[in-house]
Amino acid sequence: QVRVVESGGGLVRPGDSLRLSCTASGRTTAAYPMGWFRQAPGKEREFVAADTGSGRATLYGDSVKGRFTISRNKAKTTVYLQMDSLRPEDTAVYYCARRRFVGTASEEKDYDYWGQGTQVTVSS
Repeated sequence: QVRVVESGGGLVRPGDSLRLSCTASGRTTAAYPMGWFRQAPGKEREFVAADTGSGRATLYGDSVKGRFTISRNKAKTTVYLQMDSLRPEDTAVYYCARRRFVGTASEEKDYDYWGQGTQVTVSS
């Protein structure tokens, strides 16, 4: 079994920054690709960012490109989502998930284990 846990959400003002963290434990390794999705109230889940095995490459959703950065720690055991220039429309529950080795980074169906989510609220 694999457990995915994300943290770091909170209330920030427009233009501020926030960094989310995620770890996957259990039957998993740092070689698995990881990704971030978000879901705002009344909206569908949206792809935010993803990396490849051990964070060798990255991909971003159009709405966050240039503002968010996905990265990992040196041991590749923790994945981060650095969020800069936050906007009210970034308000959502952010989910971290593990992706299968064969799959598309932006497709929800290609992720097999998900965290419970962490709330990010951007408001003045």
